[in-house]
Amino acid sequence: MALSKKMIEYVEETEREALDLLVELAKIPAPSNHEEKRAAFCLEWLERQGAEGVYVDEALNLVCPVGDCGGASPLTVFMAHSDTVFPDTEEMPLKMDRSAIHCPGVGDDTAGVVALLMSVRYVLREKLVPREGGVLFVVNSGEEGLGNLKGSRKIVETYGTQIRHFYSIDGWNGNITSVAVGSQRFHVRLKTEGGHSYLAFGNRNAIAHMASLIDSLYALKPPQGATYNVGMIQGGTSVNTIAQDAEILYEFRADNMAAMEQMQKHFDACIEYYRQKGITIQVEIIGERPCTGDVDQTEEAAMMERANQAHLAYFGKEANFVASSTDCNIPLSLGIPSLCIDSFMGGGAHSREEYVLIDSLMPGRKLVMDMIMHYFQVPQWEEANA
Repeated sequence: MALSKKMIEYVEETEREALDLLVELAKIPAPSNHEEKRAAFCLEWLERQGAEGVYVDEALNLVCPVGDCGGASPLTVFMAHSDTVFPDTEEMPLKMDRSAIHCPGVGDDTAGVVALLMSVRYVLREKLVPREGGVLFVVNSGEEGLGNLKGSRKIVETYGTQIRHFYSIDGWNGNITSVAVGSQRFHVRLKTEGGHSYLAFGNRNAIAHMASLIDSLYALKPPQGATYNVGMIQGGTSVNTIAQDAEILYEFRADNMAAMEQMQKHFDACIEYYRQKGITIQVEIIGERPCTGDVDQTEEAAMMERANQAHLAYFGKEANFVASSTDCNIPLSLGIPSLCIDSFMGGGAHSREEYVLIDSLMPGRKLVMDMIMHYFQVPQWEEANA
């Protein structure tokens, strides 16, 4: 639905307040699996707005239910993640100039959290009721890296059979994710007997065998929609020691199940080949994100059309629909129609130079609020002024 005049006025009149909230929240450190401070901040903030029944679950998700969210009631989920990729535990460094806010994590995904919170505030203030069932507003944990979508998994585990539509607010620059890119991430450790570089010359070298294993992994021409990468390698003790151990972090990704299965088969075959040669190899799965499952394409297309129209209305251009890895991976893998929508323009994501453009925050808030209002009953006089 198009926002009513009253809704637009709310977004515009609270511009300064939303900006102050973004600055305050962006300074709070929130490395994955340690989002306690942000969860507590958002809980207190929502309770001051009049939220009832809001809670933090065992996964550190901040959950604000509105309407009938119990039993078998149909639910719509809107979430934005609290964690960032940065390990900082002290206040995050933030700078602000006339055009932008600069801070690690300010866009990904603090701007999304603020767009969500400010929309929830309007819902609470106006005492709006969902059109059907309930709506769950979630500031979720564990989206980034080794967070492994912990927060999204917990929400789907708790409410999965009730969820009809699922939205994540975690995009920028016009990119909206409608297809989930799955991934498997591994810590691979290889061990040999090693020894003195001169006296034990000829013993097996773990680094040499790991290099050969990597070469085998890279020998595969990836299927359509798939990629792979060795992102870290380390091993050995000193220049005069035959390396006894070496380890890598390896991942593969794909946007379809057939490609995921082919990549897994190749990885397993490479590992087994070296094990058959008598080399000790330990494999630990450190990340697992599923790709899109059997989703109702009619429902998904309707959600995409609403998002595209909202993007056109508030940013003046159509959205760019992409495949990516987001909190939507979990519901999409289970066939729940899902979208990851954007809320700002900026750059430098996952770097210390991350920034958001201030002028993009208001249209981003309008877009998010528009998507949310579709699921709420709005007084007829407001609809007439839309």
